[in-house]
Amino acid sequence: MNIVWKDPLTTSKLEKKENFYISNTGEKYKILNKIPRFVIKENYTSAFGKQWNYYRKTQLDSYTGLPISEVRLKRCLGEPIFSNLKGKNILEAGCGAGRFTEVLLSSDSNVMSVDMSDAVDANQLNFPQGKNHSIVQADINSLPFMPNQYDLVICLGVIQHTAIPEQALQSLYDQVKPGGWLIADHYVFSWSHESQIAKKIARFFLKRMSVKNAFLISGYLTKFFLPLHRIGKTSKFWQALMRRVTPVVSYYNDIPDLSDELQIEWALLDTHDNLTDHYKHFTSKENFTKSLENLGLNEIKCWSGGIGIEGRGRKPFEVST
Repeated sequence: MNIVWKDPLTTSKLEKKENFYISNTGEKYKILNKIPRFVIKENYTSAFGKQWNYYRKTQLDSYTGLPISEVRLKRCLGEPIFSNLKGKNILEAGCGAGRFTEVLLSSDSNVMSVDMSDAVDANQLNFPQGKNHSIVQADINSLPFMPNQYDLVICLGVIQHTAIPEQALQSLYDQVKPGGWLIADHYVFSWSHESQIAKKIARFFLKRMSVKNAFLISGYLTKFFLPLHRIGKTSKFWQALMRRVTPVVSYYNDIPDLSDELQIEWALLDTHDNLTDHYKHFTSKENFTKSLENLGLNEIKCWSGGIGIEGRGRKPFEVST
């Protein structure tokens, strides 16, 4: 992938020299485990890094034997875009352990996987870098790339966890080539979520603990409460009730084809994810659509689905300055 790099602090051009990326002004960014690092090791995404390194295979389609990630990605991109990924330069923002990396690489596209947490190390283990795959640890709001270089910028399951979602969307938009696509999703506000008091209480305490302790306690909570979810695993009413009275995330009703072992694994992963995120923002379909319109995107489509709201839009071929 022929991408021009920049210093995220000074915007001057970066050059790779041995184990560093070095700017014209002398700033140095270390390459560790073959991954360029543009963030401090401990940051507000550290809890995510912990979970993805521990559950690095859990959500991979090749691990579950089900096309869960492929179906979600295909829906978000739309069939015409999804079926024409070969040779495209793709920025995958918030890559985690690589559930979507796996699908994108299978399409023979050129993928730049970026995450602020050390989930990049899990991604590296799952999908080692090569001719069509690069991995970078960086902040979405401070990316080390010159603008307008990617045919697609994909950011799923991430925007709501950034400090200012609109700012993150703008940063991602800047990376899209004229005529390219931005694909993203977002949590949606709902009264159902507001009624999940047990989750709110647990999150209040866990997000204030050390990463290690929060990971242990979220695991204990899952192992204690998940059997209650399993009692009525085929009942939508029962699952809705359990979502309100326990702090656990379960998929017995949403993904019934997962084996019992994988149900436990997915619950452990997503309960930790749900209770330890530093930022958790919500929006509406109307507001998310407006955010995409404000960027200047064309051919915008937004719909309810996935984690809440999914949407995409195309950058104009001629961008006004």
